[in-house]
Amino acid sequence: MFWQQQHRAHPAYRRGALEMLAVAPGIAAWGLMTGVAMVKSGLSMTEALVMAVLVFAGSSQLAALPLLAAAAPAWVILATAFCVNLRFVVFSAHLRPYLMHLPRWQRLVSGYLIADLTYVLFTQAFPRVSVDASLRREQQAYLAGNAGVNWFAWVGSSVLGVLLANWVPTHWGLGFAGILALIGILCSLASSRLRLVSAGVAGCAAIAAFALPFKLNILLAIAAAVAMCLMLERQPPPAKVVP
Repeated sequence: MFWQQQHRAHPAYRRGALEMLAVAPGIAAWGLMTGVAMVKSGLSMTEALVMAVLVFAGSSQLAALPLLAAAAPAWVILATAFCVNLRFVVFSAHLRPYLMHLPRWQRLVSGYLIADLTYVLFTQAFPRVSVDASLRREQQAYLAGNAGVNWFAWVGSSVLGVLLANWVPTHWGLGFAGILALIGILCSLASSRLRLVSAGVAGCAAIAAFALPFKLNILLAIAAAVAMCLMLERQPPPAKVVP
């Protein structure tokens, strides 16, 4: 991946890295806030550092941390993280034709490194799958540069947040910076009417069920959005009016 010389030497590697650098400050703000939140939620320094380096999943971390602090049952924590990360099933199904020619270990590493914005930028840069060997090398180089910058921005800022958690006051607005980063990701993914509807339904459901314990309103919001999208997709297209 991003450490391989064959990828770093390709021009697409630099292009992918530069495109991710444009949004890296938002990712870093979100990662910094998550690192602080891990320590503030009661994790030890060692536990927080291990999670910051190994668990490359910001949304599920933020969803799980309040549950860990509240000593929620393990099944609730696992179910929440599972539902929050369900979108990666869709990502992997879409990217499967791009990556199936690679060895298994490279596919596993790619699956670990691909995050929301990496997926968005990659599919925008390469909307179609190709069997051409040169284009496949270009795609892999772009993905390596893009995902490498994303990983370092997230992990580096998360580790920094963990180390500075006891010295950084929460009223500095790191939580708000993390919210802004999430809004940026949401806006980049809301590229169709169906996605806009699903985001609106999920937001309304989460607010309506806010009083539920253990942040179960998140699960309800996801279920409501998925159900609404399934119903809308089954609706027949409107009939064309013939003049």
